Amino acid sequence: MKKIILLGYMGCGKSTIAQKLSGIVSIPYVDLDEFIEKNEKMAIKQIFDNYGEIHFRKLEHTYFLELLNNQEEDIIGLGGGTPCYANNHELLVGDNVISIYLKASVETLFERLVANKSKRPLIADKSEEEMKEFIAKHLFDRSPYYNHAQYKVTVDNKTIEETVNDILNLLA
Repeated sequence: MKKIILLGYMGCGKSTIAQKLSGIVSIPYVDLDEFIEKNEKMAIKQIFDNYGEIHFRKLEHTYFLELLNNQEEDIIGLGGGTPCYANNHELLVGDNVISIYLKASVETLFERLVANKSKRPLIADKSEEEMKEFIAKHLFDRSPYYNHAQYKVTVDNKTIEETVNDILNLLA
């Protein structure tokens, strides 16, 4: 069974695209962060607050491997940082995976994130100027990991449907 893995920076549309794709191809969607929360019976923020980022990244790696190794056919949506830790980027290639980087520009990410920044702990306390700079730096740091994905689909100036169609064309 192939696993379809969607990755990219927060705000690129991983969850939205995965849910839409899941409905079309009839493959279940699993959000890695939600999977961790369900199994740990604790919110990601609580895990960070109580045990720190290193503990969270270890859990993230363990649960990512669990999803990859189960026999289910799944669409897996990764957290924005998942590919950047514990050599997770090496898991984006292989016979049993199709990994797709949903690539968005700093401008697109900023426009999508600014309205809901209170729901995003990494940017909640930043001014718009600081936020843009943060996204640009973070994206620059994470791009080498994201670029390990087998495919890249640009989401700038595209509707959800257009992006999903781009993915469906890759899968065909």
